[in-house]
Amino acid sequence: MDALNQFFADLGSFLWGWPMVILLLGTHIFLTVILRFPQRKLWTAIKLSVKKDKNATGEVSQFGALATALAATIGTGNIVGVATAVALGGPGAVLWCWLTGFFGIATKYAEGLLAVKYRVKTADGKVYGGPMYALERGLGWRKMGVLFAVFTVVAAFGIGNTVQANAISTVTYEAYNISPYITGAVICFLTAAVVLGGIKGIARVCMMLVPFMAVFYVIGCIVILYINSAYLLPAISIILESAFTPQAAGGGFAGSTMMLAARYGIARGLFSNESGMGSAPIVAAAAQTRNPVRQALVSSTGTFWDTVVICALTGLVIVSSVIAYPDISYENGATLTKVAFSKIPVIGTPLLTFGLLTFAFSTILGWELYGERAVGYLSGRGWTICFRVLFIVAVFIGSIMNLDIVWNLADCMNALMAIPNLLSLLFLSGVIVSETRKYLWNNQLDKDMEEEEPLDADKR
Repeated sequence: MDALNQFFADLGSFLWGWPMVILLLGTHIFLTVILRFPQRKLWTAIKLSVKKDKNATGEVSQFGALATALAATIGTGNIVGVATAVALGGPGAVLWCWLTGFFGIATKYAEGLLAVKYRVKTADGKVYGGPMYALERGLGWRKMGVLFAVFTVVAAFGIGNTVQANAISTVTYEAYNISPYITGAVICFLTAAVVLGGIKGIARVCMMLVPFMAVFYVIGCIVILYINSAYLLPAISIILESAFTPQAAGGGFAGSTMMLAARYGIARGLFSNESGMGSAPIVAAAAQTRNPVRQALVSSTGTFWDTVVICALTGLVIVSSVIAYPDISYENGATLTKVAFSKIPVIGTPLLTFGLLTFAFSTILGWELYGERAVGYLSGRGWTICFRVLFIVAVFIGSIMNLDIVWNLADCMNALMAIPNLLSLLFLSGVIVSETRKYLWNNQLDKDMEEEEPLDADKR
């Protein structure tokens, strides 16, 4: 197990070197520029996300698709992931994580647009889409689409399953001494109860769970920042300073450099908001929307809520807590998170446990859908039931696994999914601009798109 863990750690370090940093941030910035800063349309996007478009075709509402995507992205990456980035890369990682989210809004927009543009429908009303369809139907890269789907299936068991289950079992054991075996069994049961209802069942649960858990967690972060108010400005200062300087940061931190801060901040930023990874477009394709740009705008708000708001608050909580309480250990992300939240009298630890439980469980639900749709692309829908069963079993296995190997595997899968997806965004950037000009820049957001005839029910 140690050798396997080291292998994934070395592979992750290689995949997340400067070439990936340049490819990821470069794509974010490139799309931001050619799309004329879609971040400025954020308020329009937020308003669209809560509107029902009854005349549009699709399986779930726009808000249902957004809630499901947020369920998959708002997870342990927002809590333990940010703390892990600070522990490994220093406080500067918080800024790199935030920048990944800000510029990633444009990438999430582009992903959502292509997902709807190249989606396919079956005669029985099912809608399928995502980067694998954009790669195949937009570029003719069938083999690359297959690779993306394979990486998605593997990632579904890592980033979307075992990582989340492990985080839940670790925190519940440390907080309440509950056996990971018991925790794993409970999560298995809850997962099975939801995912067997398919995309509509998952979306229904996510629409109820996501707004509640996000508001609850944000309030908790604000309370901690109020307690640490005297250290808030120093925290911001050290984050900005250490993000762009080669020297190790001070203020209770040691060993962190600009390279480490960038690497872990960007990696955790992608892990958290998944902009550029290509996962969220899989559910965005199923949205009831009139045209690709409407759903693209709605999809872009996911990155804003996830990283620009929630991850930023978490980062400030972690860094200000380390400065305020220099005696605490910051070498382990999970432990650092627990100590930071324990500073809220009485309800701090239960708040963290509840946040991790709901965040991680919702992520499991979202990623089950991603993996299931990828399996459907690879082998037809007949194998999706087998995937569901294996996925539920993996929840239990993840609850009792070693955390390090889970995180290292997740980092690898993030990069392997991102590469073909980012290539599709770059090579189809002309299509993205054309569709944006047609519907957004020409003020035609209410215009219906022309869709192809449904496929036979036995086709993906």
